Amino acid sequence: MGRREAAAVSGRSWRMRGNALLAAVAAGFTAAQLLLVRPDMGLGWDETVYISQVGDQAPAAFFSAPRARGVSLLVAPIASWSSSTGLLRVYLAVLSGIALFLALRAWRGVFPIRVVAGGGALFGSLWVTLFYGPQAMPNLWVALGALLAVGCYLRARAADRPDRRALWGVAVGAALMAVMRPTDAVWVALPLLAVAAVLRHWRLGLVTTAGLVAGAVPWVVEAYTSYGGLRERLAQASRVQGDLGWHLAVDDQMRSLVGRTLCRPCTGSMPEPVLLVWWVLLPLLAALGLVVAVRAGRTAPSLIPLACATTAAVPYLFLIGYAAPRFLLPAYALLAIPVADGLLHLVTTPGGRWRPVAASVLAVAVAGHLAVQFAVLNHITDRTVRDHGVWARDVEAMRALGVRPPCLLTGHEAIPIAYYAGCSSGAIHGNNANMTRAEILSTARREPVAHLSVLGGTPPAYARGWQLHRLDGMDVRIAPTPREGGPE
Repeated sequence: MGRREAAAVSGRSWRMRGNALLAAVAAGFTAAQLLLVRPDMGLGWDETVYISQVGDQAPAAFFSAPRARGVSLLVAPIASWSSSTGLLRVYLAVLSGIALFLALRAWRGVFPIRVVAGGGALFGSLWVTLFYGPQAMPNLWVALGALLAVGCYLRARAADRPDRRALWGVAVGAALMAVMRPTDAVWVALPLLAVAAVLRHWRLGLVTTAGLVAGAVPWVVEAYTSYGGLRERLAQASRVQGDLGWHLAVDDQMRSLVGRTLCRPCTGSMPEPVLLVWWVLLPLLAALGLVVAVRAGRTAPSLIPLACATTAAVPYLFLIGYAAPRFLLPAYALLAIPVADGLLHLVTTPGGRWRPVAASVLAVAVAGHLAVQFAVLNHITDRTVRDHGVWARDVEAMRALGVRPPCLLTGHEAIPIAYYAGCSSGAIHGNNANMTRAEILSTARREPVAHLSVLGGTPPAYARGWQLHRLDGMDVRIAPTPREGGPE
């Protein structure tokens, strides 16, 4: 075997070992989801909206302006024929693991394989990443699309000649982001478009734009067919999210780290410092990663993802009046690899050897970090199981009272509970308003209708004369049927 052939074999062997390491990280991510996120957790509010668009367990729920159809498309292969939540969780856990592997693989050649694998492990071990991995929610998929797009962008930018595979990766990653959440995709892509324009990388700029446009087409078309136009949909989306504008939500995001899936309004005291350490250190470690990159003469591979992470985080830290940990998943994903680069620099010599003392200290710190992440994950998973269990018990009680499909639920948490019950959901005001008082009363002439409220809550005028039933944490008022004296 000649020297050239030997080098080719050695290169293939090295690539195979690198792929095996990334596959191990992705497999660990999937396994952790299956082991730590309980399959009996039930479906959350937003999940029921997305799944109801393609499933047949309940009529499609109202689809508010900020939402996009990407998640519904993602779950359609399972939800279109099965109502099994456990099967859906396994499907999404496996699919997210495969997507993480492909996204990390895009960074090969941009950073050393140990850095890429370390970044993937850091991102995949966060409680918020694990919690949302098997859920029908868009934010993790925006994060994975961002990883793919930015990694391929860096590869295409550094290539001596057009790298078609990298360019396709940019387009696919941008499209994945946009089909899941178009506005988030634009925020992530701003630095990519700016770099392409300043350095006149027109091909990269066009490919990135094409991916964004391709992914956003369904959302834009729907804006004109269902919301009165693109400007009107954007305005409605802003209202649903509390009127976008200057809102300092950094402290809200910190409060949500205790395991609050939605912090709206975000009141109460700050979590214990041990829960905040990783979040406070994250930008500092990212800055360390950038310093390491500058000294090594490879500034762009760290600076570009850090810039994309920053723009991805801006709307959720400064332009929205509430918080949810999942909003920052794209930023966490893009920070992870530069952070891993900085950490590896701390524990290795310039020659690549381990620094025993530094490595030991880092190992202890990582172990403590993982303990905190898994404790929060266990807490939020158990709480979610309890909360969704209340919905399921209330549905069984309502069925015993005669509220069975076809039926209509209105009021407090009507959307998710209606999905569990197989009913339609309706509201006459608020972010999910989709019908009028007259339509609700008309429906009551044909099928069971119930209004839900918190215990002791005041019902709307049209439901005050309906029969009251006290269930598990909820008041249910059921409209009389025509033969019981209801409206004719």
